[in-house]
Amino acid sequence: MEKRAALSDKTMKNALNPDVLICGAGPTGLMLALRLARSGVRVRIVDAAAEPGTTSRALVVHARTLEFYRQMGLAEAFLAEAVRFTAVNLWVRGRQVAHVVLGEMGKGLSPFPYMVVCTQDRHERFLIGHLRQAGVEVERPTELLDFTQGPEGVRARLKNAHGDEETCEAAYLAGCDGARSRVRAVLGTGFPGGTYSRAFYVADVDARGPVMNGELHVALDDAEFLGIFPLKGGRTARLIGTVRAEQEAEREALRWDDVGRTAAERMGIDVERVNWFSTYRVHHRVANQFRQGRAFLLGDAAHIHSPVGGQGMNTGLGDAVNLAWKLADVVQGRAQPALLDSYEPERIAFARRLVATTDRAFVVATSSGRLARLVRMRIVPRVLPALVRFSAVRRLMFRTVSQTAISYRESSLSVGKVGSVHGGDRLPWVELDRSAALSDNFAVLDGRQWQAHVYGVPGPGLAEACRTRSLPLHVFAWQPAMRKAGLTQNALYLVRPDGYVALVDPGTSPATVVARYMEAIS
Repeated sequence: MEKRAALSDKTMKNALNPDVLICGAGPTGLMLALRLARSGVRVRIVDAAAEPGTTSRALVVHARTLEFYRQMGLAEAFLAEAVRFTAVNLWVRGRQVAHVVLGEMGKGLSPFPYMVVCTQDRHERFLIGHLRQAGVEVERPTELLDFTQGPEGVRARLKNAHGDEETCEAAYLAGCDGARSRVRAVLGTGFPGGTYSRAFYVADVDARGPVMNGELHVALDDAEFLGIFPLKGGRTARLIGTVRAEQEAEREALRWDDVGRTAAERMGIDVERVNWFSTYRVHHRVANQFRQGRAFLLGDAAHIHSPVGGQGMNTGLGDAVNLAWKLADVVQGRAQPALLDSYEPERIAFARRLVATTDRAFVVATSSGRLARLVRMRIVPRVLPALVRFSAVRRLMFRTVSQTAISYRESSLSVGKVGSVHGGDRLPWVELDRSAALSDNFAVLDGRQWQAHVYGVPGPGLAEACRTRSLPLHVFAWQPAMRKAGLTQNALYLVRPDGYVALVDPGTSPATVVARYMEAIS
């Protein structure tokens, strides 16, 4: 049903005059389309591939992404598609040297205090299904040829499966079209960075053996690295490893038996069937710009980096969430176009930090140098299990990888500081006691609305100020757990649609503060 001739009436109407044209139907483009469609924005999404992907390298889904799905009412459905991490096992030269129980390592920090595995192709099918329910079909294969920008919008040339060309006019264009982005090429935006010297292989397999136990296993050796990720179904796993230096010259011709069998056998893995195998190189790049006029870059079109920590797909999904509510507010007249100026500085700063940090970790994990080998084969297996026993270390590790620590404190949209919470921080999560009507304070977030939160008693005039602006006001009875989470009693928290705090104020004159802030952006 993804051929143009079979598109729904709603999709056809959007295609004729969309508010936003999205190029690329990977997880980033699909998330952007779904968030926009939920907000009532007319969206058209096209992809040059004839069918959705059936293979992928992206696996890990972190807590912040699950929180975004919860805003959309989709968290439970998504978790049914995924496998939860329970533990990490470290192996050195075929011998297990550490067993690190993860459990709910982020308990008290998020409603999802863990990470899960869901392959990108399965993830895409999940999003495509919900996008279809929202009345939007991905148009395949439809290729972006070129586009121009004017004061009122974007004019794009597209080519469909029959080779016919058409023109699509939209208010905005989102380039979610991957590392070889056509949108980025037309914009002429640089993509500086580099490529790591080591090549990798990836294989999805049906297998048996002691490591096929639903846990993550990482095997470290002098010259090889192998990661074993559990997949849905129990007897399937994804194996990711390094290609030996002497084999890299013939990388394109390599097969599973050439590179993976020896390492797998050393781990006691009996591979019964190889469902998919590929080799690839890892790049680290960040585009010079994430926005130019009415065109935006998101996901791999904007940044690519090493797979350390499973950050890539989650970062692209975060790009989509950040941009979606801003486009919706501007398109529907609730905010001035200047609101869109905040997308690039908020997301590019994180992308640059991420590339730098994952680069350092990746070099240690894969380098053949003496110091790197010492760290990964002797120091990490001994030190990591001991450190993880401390709750403070576990919390720090969770915040680092889960993306719950991402903040936009330097953004032009971020105002104020009360206690430990700054404007630009993710709204602290707090679980409410059984006397409350809601399970936690995130239960009211829906990804579409600005909201005002008060934990305690709202200040004078706030309720009326919120009613005047159709701004939902959520008042939570004060509980001791709120202070532990970082919230301040009776303070005002103006929360953006994506769940980040735009404004925090002590709450002495909240009506004036809210009016001044909302008037500035509307």
